[in-house]
Parts: sequence; structure tokens; C-alpha cells
Amino acid sequence: MRIAVTLLVSGIFLSACSNNKEPEMQTYPRLKQLTTAAPVAAKQEYTAKYHGKELSDPYNWLKDSGYPEVDDKPILDYLTKENSYFDEFLAPNKPLIDTIFEEFKGRTNEKDESVPWIDNGYEYRWYYREGEEYRTRSRKNIATGEEVVFLDETKLAKDFDYFSLGDWDISPDNRFLVYSFNTDGAERYIARIVDLQTGKYLEDEIPELNGSVAFSADSQSIIYGKLEKDKWRTASVNVHKIGSDIAEDKILISEADDGFFLGFNYSSDKQYLIISSGQREVTEYHVLASNDLFATPTKLIAREQGFSSIVDHANGKFYILANDTHKNFRLASVDDEQPSFDNWQTLIEGSDDLYLLGIQTFKDFIVLQAREKGIDKIRIRDYQGNSHDVEFPEQVYSASLGNSSEFEQSFVRVDYESMVTPHTVFDYDVGAKSLQTRKVNEVPSGYDKSQYVTERIMAPSRDGIEVPVSIVYKKGFKKNGEQPLHLYGYGAYGITIPPGFSTLRLSLLDRGFAFAIAHVRGSDILGYKWYLDGKLEKRNNAFNDFVDAARYLVKEKYVSEGNISISGRSAGGELMGAVTNQAPELWRSVTLGVPFVDVLNTMLDASLPLTPPEWSEWGNPIEDSAAYDLIASYSPYDNIVAKDYPPMLVSGGINDPRVTYWEPAKWTAKMREMKTDDNLLIMRINMGAGHFANSGRYGRLRDYAEEYAFILKSHGIDQ
Repeated sequence: MRIAVTLLVSGIFLSACSNNKEPEMQTYPRLKQLTTAAPVAAKQEYTAKYHGKELSDPYNWLKDSGYPEVDDKPILDYLTKENSYFDEFLAPNKPLIDTIFEEFKGRTNEKDESVPWIDNGYEYRWYYREGEEYRTRSRKNIATGEEVVFLDETKLAKDFDYFSLGDWDISPDNRFLVYSFNTDGAERYIARIVDLQTGKYLEDEIPELNGSVAFSADSQSIIYGKLEKDKWRTASVNVHKIGSDIAEDKILISEADDGFFLGFNYSSDKQYLIISSGQREVTEYHVLASNDLFATPTKLIAREQGFSSIVDHANGKFYILANDTHKNFRLASVDDEQPSFDNWQTLIEGSDDLYLLGIQTFKDFIVLQAREKGIDKIRIRDYQGNSHDVEFPEQVYSASLGNSSEFEQSFVRVDYESMVTPHTVFDYDVGAKSLQTRKVNEVPSGYDKSQYVTERIMAPSRDGIEVPVSIVYKKGFKKNGEQPLHLYGYGAYGITIPPGFSTLRLSLLDRGFAFAIAHVRGSDILGYKWYLDGKLEKRNNAFNDFVDAARYLVKEKYVSEGNISISGRSAGGELMGAVTNQAPELWRSVTLGVPFVDVLNTMLDASLPLTPPEWSEWGNPIEDSAAYDLIASYSPYDNIVAKDYPPMLVSGGINDPRVTYWEPAKWTAKMREMKTDDNLLIMRINMGAGHFANSGRYGRLRDYAEEYAFILKSHGIDQ
């Protein structure tokens, strides 16, 4: 009752309506600019011509010509002024931010730890010590019972403002540890090697990595992904022999095409090193016997075949998910002695209904991660062809393959959650067909699942396609259009935001919000075609789906027009920019996290590390006039016009290699110039981090608390 009274006192509900009549059109107050004048970015003339068309960009100067070094004084001065203006917003709202932060922290298990897993004679786990920002990793010798800390992230991070662990591995002979780390958010990693018998570092230090590291089967070498100089593209997969000069490292596979990403992993049975090079729709694979890394790699799948795939190995065969015959993928196998494409045998045909997403092999069975009509599935299939699905306790949920570390185990570890169920680790006994609960994430300050409700509805888009929307709210939420709603979206690269649990979200739900995720096209929730229908020339479907989902939520009285706050990050930030341009009247506030809003200029700059690989997602406006026109028609930055816009919070990171800092900066500068309203526009640029903001768990919570305070203040809620 106290929360409901608070909402009313805060001026959230400006008119009342019952469930059986239409709500009156309501005009909601907007969060206004601060009394201090907002920063104004200078304009400098800049024009370029493409396909006979002139591109004008007066804020082009915000891109430092020396990038990735950013030391241009006028640029830093402008960013500093924006951060100061953001701090002015924070200062009077510190009590609210502190309240939210304490709520977040109260739901964080100070001594959280993982479910242990077994690997090569040791039991591994990670845990947090009370009050620490980073994990401690230990392992226990199963034979002796002795447990030893082998990786203390807190200790490693103590001398840095930013610290991120990239990857780690322990040698098969259990003697050495290799780990990679980054200390500025720029995602260029360094690898170091520790002798676990002595605790001392070896002299070997491998710089300029993409983060991935692994030991060779003989424990004498490190496999790693080498970044191209001054770019974030992985140029090659290399092998470094411990004790040798880095200059002598062997290149296993190199990649000359800027449009392809290199990566590697071992097969589940550790018999093969699998090296992939691919884009979202095309994957090439080379394989090497793990005990003979210096042999000539075998090309298992060529990029010229033109399809996407995932590869694993067991019992003398490669098992492959491939979308060559159906966009939702088939399962095929081939003998590892004669692995040519002509010898592939189909085990499961592609299907309109069943979308195959992932595979892991075990000695006695295969596990498939799939999705059927938008619902996650974990399918167990033995080598005789018998199969069954794991049964889960809810109708709508998120389920994925967890950390099943041993090839010869009789169970499958599964990560599970829903919008009302905290993250849960199950071990599924394949023989008994039963789930054993190994861990349910604790909410120390208290959480009663029975007090919350989740739904999946289908919202019609303007072209007649129905878009899934996942919703959660607290019991007592009235579908009469009077309560606020937060709508989240991403919708790119075939990445689906799962209907999962969030302890942060409770701070909105407990203040009367509903929270919804619009699973727009560009994701793959309804299959691979759902992804294809939201990219390239069909990109506008993603934006239209989001706006139409919001309008449907209004129609169904979950909320009223103008009382919806929205947010998205990265490509989801592009979505936020596009829908802010398209339908600004719908939104009470917009949070654009590290937003990819300067799409046209970025896709025109082939020198940027991620531009060539992204052409397959957005189009190549350098070579293709139609792609130029299409991107120009929706690129959020290029479509800001003189009109009223809702309050906005924009964030970025100075060292972000994925969405460069100048994208949020240019968006903010141009928006300040063009908008005709006096609604609040603030920007936070993290001057010591990258795409993922603060690195410690409490630092991130403070960032989120600031963003939630902005959302709540936008709705007139200040406690």
C-alpha cells in the first residue's frame, strides 16, 4: 500500500480509469533540463561525397584522428563538460541513487559461489569473498582433498581502476596456469603463465590477444588469438611454445579477409582443435588433431559453401549443425577419417518449427540446445537415434547448456531461469530423466516468487507479423493503462534477449512498473528467418516491431501512451535511437547504452576494426548505393530533426572498440542542437573503460543505479 501511495503522490497517475472503459488520453510531465546551461558542442564544417550524394556532418570532429589514442584537447574538454553536467544531475538525486544502489547490493549475495565442476582430477569452483568486486578461483585435488586458490582476481585487479579477466586454462599435466587480462576496457589482452608448483610467473608474456587462450595437449604450448596491429580483428590463431621467443610463434591459421572473425576451441572429447572463421551467415572450419598441432589443418567446411555451422566431435565422428538445407539447421555427422561434405549423413532434418542452436557431445549421447516456437528446449539424443526433451517446471523460461566439463559424464548441467525464477543450475540425469537442483541464486534481502507474474503475449506488427513480448509485473498490477511500463529491446545479429530474471528489475516492479522485452525481428527467437527478416534491407522491421509492440501494450491497457520508458544497449541502442526518432510521443524516457547510432558514418569507415565484418549485417554503403540510401534512411544520428524528444540518458566508454565513444557524443551534440523541447538530455562517458563500463560488480551496480534513478525521476518517482 505504501508504494501505491508513493506513486500517486509523485504525480504518476494524472487520471483514473476502470478496467471496463478506455483510459482518457493523458499528458505526462517530462523531466526537464537542469537550471545550469547544458554543454554545447562546436560545429565544424565537414562534407564528403558518396555515390553523387553529399554527406554533411558538423560533429565529425568529435572523432579523434589519432584513435585509438584519444588525446585531442577540444574533444576531451567537451566530454568532460558533458560528464560534469551529468554529475549535476546526480548531485541532488544522490539519496535516490543511494537507495537504489543499496537495494541492488542487498539483493547481491556477498559470498556467492559457483556449483563445483570436475575436470582432470580436480574439483573447481569460483566464489566471492565478502565485499570484494572480483572472483576468487580455487581447485581441490580429488585424491588428496587439498584445495588451493589458483587465480585471485581481486589481487590481480588491486592496482588498476579497471580490470577484466579474459580467459584462463590449466595445462593437462596440471602444472601451469595461463590467463589473459585487460586493464583499460579496450579489449586488447595480455596473457601470463604461472607455474602452479612454485607459484611463480614464467618470463613468457603474450601481448595483443583477443582474450582466448588454451594449452596444447602436451602442456608445453599456448594457443591464442593474435590481434592485428592497431585493430581489434583477430589476424591469426597462433601457438607459443613455453620458454621460446614470441617472434618464433607458429601461425596455425591466418585470416586475410577483414569481414571474417577467427576463433578456436577444443572438441568436447578434446580430440580436435577446431578453428572457425566466419560471419553470422557463413562459417569456415579447419580441424587439427589435438596431439599434432603442427600438422597441416584439415578444412572441414569451406566459406565458399556459404552456410553457417557449429562443429563438435565424438567417437570417431564430427557432428555438425548446418543451415545449408534449411535455415533452422539440420544435424549431420561424418567420419573423421573421410570428412568431406559428400560423406555427410543427416541425422535430424531442418524444420520450420525446431530451431537448432547449439550442440555438445558426450561419450554416450549428444545434447542439442534448440528453440521450438519461441520456447527453449534441451534435447538429449543417443547415438542410436533415440531422443527426448528435458521437462522444465514453467511454460516460458530461458534454458541453456551449462558447464558440463567432462566428456564421460552421465548428466548434463543446465542453466535455467524465467522472469520470476532466479538463475538456477540443474543437473539433468540422462538415464533417470530427472532434474537435480544444484543452485538457485540467493536474493539475500528477500524475494517471494509468488508475488510476481510473467506472461508471453503476441503483438501484431504493422505488416501483420506477430511479435513475442515477455512481460513481468508484481501482483496487484492493474491493466487499466495507469501504471508505468519499461520496455527493453535489442534485435540484431540473431541475438535473443532471453526472458530471464533480474534482481535489478525488482526496483522497478516494486514501484509499480511492468517490465517487458520486445523480441523484435533481428533476434532469432522464432528461428533463423526471424533474424534474416530484421537485417540489411529488412532492418526497419526491427524498429517497427518495437514501436508496434509498445502501441499494442497501450491498446491492451498495460500502460498509456507517453508513460513508457525504454532502454537498449549497443545495437539495442541503435534500436532506441531509431524508435525515438520514429515515435517520440510514446516514450517517458529513453536510455541509450553505448548506442550504435552513427550507423552510416561507421559503415563508411573501413579503417574501423569492426566495420568490414559488419557489412554483412548492415550493408556496405561504400560500394553499394542502395545500401547507402537504406542506411541513411534509418541511421539514428542522421535522422535527428527539429522536433520534441523525450528525456534521454546516453552512455559510452572512451576505450570502447565496439561502439566508439564519438557515436554517443555526436548523438548528444546533434540532439542538443536540433530538439525543440526543454526535456533533460544527459550523457555519461566513462573515461577509463570500454563497452562494458565498470569492471567490478559493485561499480556496475552504481552505474545501473544512476540509470534507474533517471528512469524513476522521469516518471516523477523520487523515492
